[in-house]
Amino acid sequence: MWRMARPRKPLLSRDRIVEAAGALVDAEGLEAVSTRRLAAALGVSGPSLYNHFRTKDEILDAVADAVSSRVDLSMFEGVGAGGDAGGGAGDGDGGGQDWRGALQAWAHSYRDALADHPNIVPVLARGPGRRPAGLRVADAVFGAMTAAGWPAAHATRIGALMRYFILGSAVGSFARGFVDDRAAYDPADYPHLGQAHLLAERQREVDEGAFETGLEALLDGLALQYETLRRGERPA
Repeated sequence: MWRMARPRKPLLSRDRIVEAAGALVDAEGLEAVSTRRLAAALGVSGPSLYNHFRTKDEILDAVADAVSSRVDLSMFEGVGAGGDAGGGAGDGDGGGQDWRGALQAWAHSYRDALADHPNIVPVLARGPGRRPAGLRVADAVFGAMTAAGWPAAHATRIGALMRYFILGSAVGSFARGFVDDRAAYDPADYPHLGQAHLLAERQREVDEGAFETGLEALLDGLALQYETLRRGERPA
């Protein structure tokens, strides 16, 4: 029986293009992505990419959405007005998980998803646009906050400020911004940076500690606002 010969290379698909573009972004940054570079990496002609994506921006959007799809959203299921902002599940009318614990768990999941892909953060920072995974993230956060009793306007602001904080933490390392050279920090010029040359070798401790400190402070502030709203007062 006559059979068609199998293609020597896998057929081109959106997933293959996104995977190749993501690897290029991770290795060399956003500016490295071009149809020529991608076509060469995939072993195809440049025009064939346009059967799947119309523009480079569409490809980068797809890469960003692939990262967003790795963010766990399960912690928002069941969040309701019965939640205790102090950290435990409540027994009130909502009967669900607490909104603060959900935001905390989500922040960690989101940051973990970005940890290996900091170069794509500028695309994510533009907002979800029409990206399905990005819209699911926004929908989950807003829905959980309003279910927990936050007014819609506040829920929108919470989603925004959490994104600012998480994306900002993923852009780069604070600790690695200081060179490992004691001579660079002359005490005559920088009297308070005598230990700055040690920061780079303690990157994980410094950066993760900063993230935890900021997240706790942010959530503490939101908890105070939440209690003020529940008492029917206007937040300061």
